Amino acid sequence: MFLVRILSGDTGGKVFLLVLLAVIVAVPVLNGLPADHPAYVSTYTVTLLGKYLTYALLAVAVDLVWGYLGILSLGHAAFFALGGYAMGMYLMRQIGERGVYGHPELPDFMVFLNWQELPWFWYGFDQFWFAALMVFLAPGMLAFVFGWLAFRSRVTGVYLSIITQALTYALMLAFFRNEMGFGGNNGLTDFKDILGFSLQDDATRIGLFVASGVALALGYLACRALVTSRLGRVAVAIRDTEDRTRFIGYKVEHVKLAIFTFSAMLAGLAGALYVPQVGIINPGEFAPLNSIEVVIWVAMGGRATLYGAVLGAIGVNYAKTWFTGAFPEFWLFALGGLFVLVTLLLPRGIAGLWRRREVE
Repeated sequence: MFLVRILSGDTGGKVFLLVLLAVIVAVPVLNGLPADHPAYVSTYTVTLLGKYLTYALLAVAVDLVWGYLGILSLGHAAFFALGGYAMGMYLMRQIGERGVYGHPELPDFMVFLNWQELPWFWYGFDQFWFAALMVFLAPGMLAFVFGWLAFRSRVTGVYLSIITQALTYALMLAFFRNEMGFGGNNGLTDFKDILGFSLQDDATRIGLFVASGVALALGYLACRALVTSRLGRVAVAIRDTEDRTRFIGYKVEHVKLAIFTFSAMLAGLAGALYVPQVGIINPGEFAPLNSIEVVIWVAMGGRATLYGAVLGAIGVNYAKTWFTGAFPEFWLFALGGLFVLVTLLLPRGIAGLWRRREVE
């Protein structure tokens, strides 16, 4: 009954979830076929698809605050990266005895920088449950503190977008410093195991792909439940007429803070699933350009639809993979041209076509 209620009237969402379920089931099966079979899906492709799914979850998180709350966040890459670093720290602690000789408890970059002991903020990351908790807490606490300061000061519009971008840029500069204890410009890499399973095994890659798909489905349903609730209706009212919503008695700042924090935690989960599949996390993930790209994904897919954000994220990143392989020097031009065309011809994004079909 719960699923029926939150998906009521969301035909596009139902189609998306059915397609996602089919992909989650089909890809592992096709990966198990002989390599010379025409339907065989390579492990490399499985990992690539898994990365796309984490990007889609990040896009859903951005669509939640931009499409339904009216906050154009240009800093969600920071939350994505923090979740990635939390997972990366756990993966680095799993190297253990296979690390640098004589310093099994220290990541190799700390040994090379002559660190004598493990920093206090690395304690606990040898346990998966603690790392999983920090995947949500680290971006969630940052979003809570940032949002509390910004929303209570009633910073809105382009000014809020600018300070979210400044936030992620400041974090990028901080994480580039070696003395921060996060690997400097090289970041964290050379991961071996996750939960005792080798990251080089095909089965582990399949497991990470399935986990990414399940996380995307659950993230979508959670966001859909939120936007169809009373809190979601208040959020839309804030997006459309913030002053009027405040005047009739709603605590606008509290609503913004709750949804913004939840969105940041979703982005952190996406980052945590991204890192073991790509094998590295470095300060470049904080780059403001990454946050801007996510906004482009959402705009192309269709704001305030959630499933449109998924379409935009997967479609743009597939195009990026193809272009950077075939015509690497033209990718940015292609992205800009695609964005202009979608803005002019499809102002409601790709999902707008589906909505127009439903109306007709």
